[in-house]
Amino acid sequence: MSIWSRERQTQQAKQDVARALDEDLGAADLTAALIDPALGASAKIVARESAVICGCAWVEAAFLAIDSKARFTWHVKEGQRCAADQLIVEVLGQARALLSAERTALNFLQLLSAVATKTALFVQEVARVPGAKAQIVDTRKTLPGLRMAQKYAVIAGGGANHRLGLFDAVLIKENHIAAAGGIAAVMQQARAVAPEAQFVQIEVESIDELDQALEAQATMILLDNFSLDDMRLAVQRAAGRAILEVSGGVNLETVSAIAATGVDRISVGALTKDVKAVDFSMRFQAKGA
Repeated sequence: MSIWSRERQTQQAKQDVARALDEDLGAADLTAALIDPALGASAKIVARESAVICGCAWVEAAFLAIDSKARFTWHVKEGQRCAADQLIVEVLGQARALLSAERTALNFLQLLSAVATKTALFVQEVARVPGAKAQIVDTRKTLPGLRMAQKYAVIAGGGANHRLGLFDAVLIKENHIAAAGGIAAVMQQARAVAPEAQFVQIEVESIDELDQALEAQATMILLDNFSLDDMRLAVQRAAGRAILEVSGGVNLETVSAIAATGVDRISVGALTKDVKAVDFSMRFQAKGA
């Protein structure tokens, strides 16, 4: 099962939604108690602005957690772009359940769609650069407890995931290098200590450190706050021997120029850290109303 298979999305969504509903509902929804428990209803979620839709599994999980018989008709699929005022999904179910789950469902949809939409903007900027091959990748700068959901949203927006956490890959930074006694020493130790890591990446801050990393046979190198000229020089020095990733100073105004240097990956903390929620609303109608 792949990390973001439908099954994995559903599992992650159930975990995230359970925490969110517990936070919102507590012991009971006091306002929804005003509604006849036997009353059925329909709800339509509408986008108020253009966005890349992401979070369908989380929306469904929110309603199904309260009404296991809720039914959904999606008019915009995961990863597709919607227009302002476009109908995204229709939900049929118990009136109480639709009202109780509304905020949780919309919170996930607005956050994950925002991440996917921002990612798509960066991906589009790189795509405009002739010959550019750089992937847009995320970082660990995520909302606490929502990392997996946000990293999934990056994929939905056309980006790629960096390491999921501290457990699946090695990223050697300045302090690690200093503590281990230098670039060659830390690379040797990383291979010995974490052979199961998906990858070992080392961060460098100068061309001299890049040369040392290449000599130590590093296969993934993070260029931290390099100038554009030094990025181009790094690409020439590496000559395909290592995957080069850029971090620092990346935004929508600079990403095209960075991609044009020929680097392989561009990491962007803003994909998950500086997001503005997409505006959605839910229109509710009781059956027979």
